[in-house]
Amino acid sequence: MLKKLLFPHAEPHEYVAAWGARLALALFAALPVDRASAFGGWIACRIGPRLGVHRTAKANLELALPERSAEHERILQGMWNNLGRVLAEYAHLGDIHIGSHEAGEQIEVVGDEHLADIRDGKKPAIFFSAHFGNWEVMSIAGVHYGIHLVQVYRAANNPLTEEILQNLRKPVGGQRVPKGMQAARELLKALKRNECLAMLVDQKLNTGRAVPFFGHDAMTAPAIAELALRTGCPVVPIYGERLGDSARFRVTIQAPIQLENTGDRESDIDSALRMINQNLEERIRRNPEQWFWVHKRWKR
Repeated sequence: MLKKLLFPHAEPHEYVAAWGARLALALFAALPVDRASAFGGWIACRIGPRLGVHRTAKANLELALPERSAEHERILQGMWNNLGRVLAEYAHLGDIHIGSHEAGEQIEVVGDEHLADIRDGKKPAIFFSAHFGNWEVMSIAGVHYGIHLVQVYRAANNPLTEEILQNLRKPVGGQRVPKGMQAARELLKALKRNECLAMLVDQKLNTGRAVPFFGHDAMTAPAIAELALRTGCPVVPIYGERLGDSARFRVTIQAPIQLENTGDRESDIDSALRMINQNLEERIRRNPEQWFWVHKRWKR
């Protein structure tokens, strides 16, 4: 037990980051979810603009939304507020529930008939989304409606932070598979078991395909298109949008995207990725302050 607590294989800076995260999360956990969320947003708005990644976010906005230059500062401030809130809300994932806001619950669901169709059809589907709003609440909705989700995720660079995050995510339910060489095999096995996949597909993959995103080619991971075309699974957009400046959310499940399967594998994959990126872009344009602009999505 002591060995586990002391993280014997960690680098010194990883110790510092992990224990700093533990202290912050302990503070957020001691507060009610609404106050913790607001406090996290307040902190991020003051620290975020001082970080180097703020320049990346500004450059991304200038590239993707040049016509909204007058709004860039507001969007960036909103982005930091949202990210700070998401981090604070990790301490309360077990306290965030589906239901009406009038009844004091945090998540309302729109399009739940699509979840019901997938659940009752007892066939697998592939859900996709972005680092938008609070992306963790989408899993809460899936589990609430009786859908077992196998979620693909990018593990944190710091293994100690990764352990903390996985412990915090346990109340959400489902299974998590880290990206990597083994992931594709695990995902195929899950689909054969009639389980559903959940994938965040808005980040760059250097070995991916150049697909337009906000009018510029972005290296896009092809796995979702390859799996969907290979298995015939429906591809379903889902988003966890933050409602105002609060710890309240709307999870929206859209109708499945109809992918073309002409038999020309390369062309069909490119077509599928274009439709997926277009869907992401449409959602982000509505609330750009809720997207993760600090990621290096485009080549420079």
